[in-house]
Amino acid sequence: MENLTQDRFILSYSEEQNIIRESIKNFAHQKIKPVFMEYDEKQEFPKKILSELGELGFMGILVPEKFGGSNLGYIEYAIIVEELAFIDPSISLSVAAHNGLCTNHINLFANEELKTKYLPDLASGRKIGAWGLTEPGSGSDAAALSTTAVKDGDYYILNGTKNFITHGNVGEIAVVMAITEKEKGKKGISAFIVEKGTSGFSSGKKENKLGMRASETTQLIFENCKVPAENLIGEEGDGFIQAMKILEGGRISIAALSIGLTRGCLENSVKYAQERKQFKKPIFDFQAIQFKLADIATELEAARLMTYKAAFNKDAGKDINKEASIAKLFASEIATKAANESVQIFGGYGFTKDYPVEKFYRDVKLLTIGEGTSEVHKIIIARNLINQ
Repeated sequence: MENLTQDRFILSYSEEQNIIRESIKNFAHQKIKPVFMEYDEKQEFPKKILSELGELGFMGILVPEKFGGSNLGYIEYAIIVEELAFIDPSISLSVAAHNGLCTNHINLFANEELKTKYLPDLASGRKIGAWGLTEPGSGSDAAALSTTAVKDGDYYILNGTKNFITHGNVGEIAVVMAITEKEKGKKGISAFIVEKGTSGFSSGKKENKLGMRASETTQLIFENCKVPAENLIGEEGDGFIQAMKILEGGRISIAALSIGLTRGCLENSVKYAQERKQFKKPIFDFQAIQFKLADIATELEAARLMTYKAAFNKDAGKDINKEASIAKLFASEIATKAANESVQIFGGYGFTKDYPVEKFYRDVKLLTIGEGTSEVHKIIIARNLINQ
């Protein structure tokens, strides 16, 4: 970004960042917009689209060039997620999960051998990544997982079930958290790379979801699954700390996704309000409609500043624990409000699948749940107030 000093953030994009924005915007309009409702209706994973995104370098955004990635930062990552979400939040979610969770976990914490083995296929989009933390009995309390990994010679034997896993079926490479030393609590959780086809590793129930329907969500099941010991990421006991750092960056992506969705709601609503006439004039002329649009525009601007400030500080190597939670909390909540108001502006038509606000309304609810619920982020923010 231009016009930046070490301690000062100004929202101004570089020439390269503007080129990236135009590139992903054009792709979304040309390749995603004509077909996204078809994927949504069928709950079909858009593998072809993600493969094409990989060819353009958008499946290895944060990965160094030597491993086949684009070697970009979180600002560029947020730009890409935002522009995809403007057209289809579901595909944006898949791109965010692939880049920010599985791929980035390996990128940040694995040794050189594992990076060399797995990152090129992930960064190119030849293989899709999954990330397994959540379980049927552990969601917000991430440390309460029960999947175990017991060392047995040159292998770890994994047993347990993961729940609500993005790309649980189509994913060919998964990063999975499991307990290696139960008595140590969260310090006894470790992270492993598990390949599709490994004996004892399978996907379970595919969820029939309200929204984000093209982004596949399933269970991961481990039944005496033999994982090579060299697939341990870092050291035993590092898994929980690694996962929390990954989620911190993931909150930027959900905030950016929320911005894109909110923009979609606003732009579609402004256009419709100028076209739709009641009482012999466009409904845009009514103050009630103007106030709704003004509120969305104002909150969108605030969310954008919060999100890109967090991305800038993440790229600068600063602690963004509080900033990421603030951005994710605010952006996801105002996106929910924007989707609701957009359907209201469209009236009866907003309740039909003829207009995109219906899909935005269904997709948006996940944003206040995934990568930490709004309630959890309020706790994180509050705790940071007394630990400064």
